[in-house]
Order: sequence, then structure tokens, then C-alpha cells
Amino acid sequence: MQYLDGIGTNDPINSDNALVLGTALHTGIEKDVKTAIEQYYMSFPIIDDSHISEAIKLEYLIPKAKAVLPSGEYEVEINDDDFHGFIDLLAPARVFERGVELPNTYDIYDFKYSNNQNHYKDSRQLHLYKYFFEKNNPGKRIRNLYFLFVPKVNIKQKKTEDLQQFRQRIKDELKEAEVKTVQIEFDYTKVIDFLLLVKSINETAEFPQNKGWFCRYCEFEEYCMKGWNYFMKLPSTERRNIEKVDKRVMWIYGVPFCGKTTFANAFPDPLMLNTDGNIKFVDAPYIRIKDEIKVEGRMTKKTLAWQVFKDVIDELEKKENSFKTIIVDLVEDMYEYCRLFMYDQMGIKHESDDSFKAWDMVRGEFLNTLKRLMALDYENIILISHEDTSKDITKKGGDKITAIKPNMQDKVALKVAGMVDIVARIVADGDVRTFNFKSNEVIFGGGRLKTDAKDIPLDVNALFAVYDEANRNAVRKAHSNAQRAENTKAVNDTTNKETPSETATEGRKSRRRKVADEDAPPFDTDDTEAAETPSTEQSKVDNRPDPAEKPVRTRKRRASTTTENN
Repeated sequence: MQYLDGIGTNDPINSDNALVLGTALHTGIEKDVKTAIEQYYMSFPIIDDSHISEAIKLEYLIPKAKAVLPSGEYEVEINDDDFHGFIDLLAPARVFERGVELPNTYDIYDFKYSNNQNHYKDSRQLHLYKYFFEKNNPGKRIRNLYFLFVPKVNIKQKKTEDLQQFRQRIKDELKEAEVKTVQIEFDYTKVIDFLLLVKSINETAEFPQNKGWFCRYCEFEEYCMKGWNYFMKLPSTERRNIEKVDKRVMWIYGVPFCGKTTFANAFPDPLMLNTDGNIKFVDAPYIRIKDEIKVEGRMTKKTLAWQVFKDVIDELEKKENSFKTIIVDLVEDMYEYCRLFMYDQMGIKHESDDSFKAWDMVRGEFLNTLKRLMALDYENIILISHEDTSKDITKKGGDKITAIKPNMQDKVALKVAGMVDIVARIVADGDVRTFNFKSNEVIFGGGRLKTDAKDIPLDVNALFAVYDEANRNAVRKAHSNAQRAENTKAVNDTTNKETPSETATEGRKSRRRKVADEDAPPFDTDDTEAAETPSTEQSKVDNRPDPAEKPVRTRKRRASTTTENN
């Protein structure tokens, strides 16, 4: 997250942050207590009692640490092609051989503000310091390696004591705290392990979560566990420009060979995620979504197609490419791949083997992954499906009529339709192909675009024109709603000024109507223009309020209906 994705974290606010305390301890040993405390305080946006308590600990422990250390050079940098580090203290060591003092001999000290001595004793750190320091400084050698352990006093305030009593107890514990130096014997295999580890890291392309007790000390813990979307910032209050199309998301379907793939191929800079191999007559770059089998020696590794699809989405999310259009061809194949993937995960052969949850788990996995696809930051997202005419719809009179819809389970299809701008059918009539929006109850289609078009030529520019028309309608609707709100406010203001002597009961009714009106969400202009100016007779028949009054009930009913439809 830090080095590859460039994600920064917020400044620490907890007073016992290990990184901030460790840095302050180093500063105090190298310089003085005052500088260390100032640096510690400046690391936080706000200081409270807990920060003061930690500062008290530093005031006691830093002098104890300095008292056991020899003089030397602090923060000595090692800069090698394979390693970059800083020695906390490089202290000259007096070594005699046959009565003669050997020059350029040093001891290394590294400071640890921790009670976990065993963990650091097994670490590679000091071994690497010795090896790379001697490598980069010919003629100089390291004699001994030491860790300086400064103990942490981790006690909590009791309910029976006040703050001063608690801090006095901290001071009593600090008086007993003992700073120790622990010598480490050099182990060359630690250096070999490090170099092998670096080689492995450099060759690694994926970095899955490695959950463990170390996570509690990581500043990226919340990002890692909750996901980046959890920390998504809210947009600014500035209104968006809806006159310009930023993104098009659509689901198209039709019979085989009606021109679906060819139509999608005409979009700018496309990438096809293809399942059926139907890419012979299109020139768009493509990724074949299928099971991948690799043979390594006697081992056969199989990657299921759904995992391949998810890996592609992972890569597309990085936006390290110049594609403008992402095409999934075919969506129903993806759903089948998802089913097989979940069977493998759950150890079943069919959803009916675990009927209580398997169906929901398959749908949930498919829809959640598809949402990630829809959220990709590309100009066009296109889903393609085959047409299904195998089901009939029974009309009120008992007559049956063939339903025309994408080849997808109804529950899943409805969810997918809610993710796109439009669902449209491609109709082939001889050599004439048209892009057909929903026109009756038996054809699955429609969407959020408010347009008068029922069918258009199967042409990308014609479709873009539909989007432009829909945007213009949206702008007119927004302006109309704003003007209506302004006019209503003016009428209310005038009425209030002209009838200051209305009774208390009438005033309460007026206020109730106003509150209900303000709380109600906005309603669709096209559906309500006729309702706002009904005749008095028609109002009585429909049980609607008199046109002289504000149609509060009508508005609330329509708002509710709109919400359900959405």
C-alpha cells in the first residue's frame, strides 16, 4: 500500500504509537530529553493526559539509557545496492592483538523501546549492519553487536485512583525499570536469508493479506482490514455538470450473430473479456476468460475462469492502461464460471446440496464482483448476453405470450439491470440491425435514460446521441424543479403576508403541510405535471387534494413509488 500504491495514512493520534515513541527515544539518546519531548508533542495534532503520561516515561528512561552507552557516532548511514539502513550508534572499540591496539574497530548498538527481547534477538538487523558496513567500508571492522533494550511501563489507571495517583504509580514503576544491553553473536546465515528474501520480494507480483498479531502495530491495519472504499472521501458540495457524459454503462442482448460483438468493437479503445471465443471478426484486444491449466513438472495447477476474471478486474482497477471501453462477452458465461468457482470453494456439486445458503452465496459473489467492474473508471462499460425466448408470460385473459429477455436468471437479471444505464436489445431484420429500447411488457429492457427513442440504428454515434438527449432532458428537468421550488416559495411568502390573521388551527395545518412538503423527496417532473393542475371534479373522483392546495399526499405517494421502482 505504501510503496506500490502510494497510499498515505493519517497522522497518529494514539499517545502510545510505537513509531513516534521510538523516534523520540532515539532523539533523546542522541541529543537531550527536552528535544525528545518537544519532538514527541509535535507529532500529534492534539495533546491529552495520556500523552503527558508517556512523556513522563521518556523523561525517566532516556537518562538511564544514556548512562549505559559509550560515546560514538549516531545515525551512521549504510547505503548499498542491496541494503539501506542506519546504525543507531557506532562506538569505537579498543581491541589489542599481541599488545598492539587495532585501529578502525567498532561496536554497533541498536536501541529498542520494547519488552519483547526474544523477538529482536532472532532478527536479522544487527547481522546485516555488520555485513554491509564492513562491505562498504574496507579496512573497518565490527567487533560486537548489541541491542539496548529500554523497557516499557505498560500499566493502566485504576478506577479507584485519580490521575495524580496513577502518575505516581508510573514513576514508582520507572524507578524499578532496568535498561539492558544484550550482545548478539554474528550469524552469517541471517545475511543469506535476507538476500534470498529480497530476491523473492522482487519477483513477487501479488501481495495478499498476511493476517497476524503484528497487524496491531501496522499503520495500515484499518485500510487493509476494512478496504480502501471504507475510507473513501465524500465529494465536495459543488454540483456536477450533468450536461456532459462522463461514463456509459449498458447491457445489450440479442440472438446469436445479430451483431452484438461487432457493435461493441466499434467503441473507442476497447478491451474484450471474452468467454465464447467469438473474436474472429473483430480487431479489439481481448483476454480469453477460461480455466487456465499449467503443468509444472509433475504438478498440474488449475486456475478457474472466475478467478481469472477477478484477477483481470484487479489489474483494470490500477488504471495502468489506455483502454476506454471494457466489454464483457458473455455475462451469462461469467455467472456459470462463478457458480463453478463457488462449488469449489464450498465443496459442493450444486446449489441444492446446501440449499440454505448456496444460492445466495453464488449470487452474492457474482453481483459483488460485477459491482467492482461497474465501478471501474473507464468511459464505457458494456455487458453482452444472448437472448432467451424459452419462457412464456400468461396474460390476464389466459393467453400466453413469449417473453424476450437476456439469458440470465430473473433474480440476477433484475439486479444487473439496476447497475446499468440502459438494457437494450439488438434486433436483426435481414441486413437491417437496430438497437431496440423496451417498448412493451414482454421485452426485458429500459433504464435510467429519459429519452423518446424507441429504436435507433445499430451505430455507436446514434447511441451517443441518445445519451446526449437524455442529458439534455435531465438538465431541463433539474431547471424545471428549481424554478418550481422558487415559484412555490414565492407563493407561500405572499400568502403568509396577505393572511396574517388566520386562526391558530389553520396555522398549524399550514405548518404541517409545509413540513411534509419539505421532507418529501423530489418527484419526477414528467409524472407530476398533469397532477399539479387537475380539475376540481377530477380531484374529487381521484380522492386528490383541491388544486388550490399543495398536493402533499400526491407527492408523497409518487415519491414512494419512485423509490420502490428504483
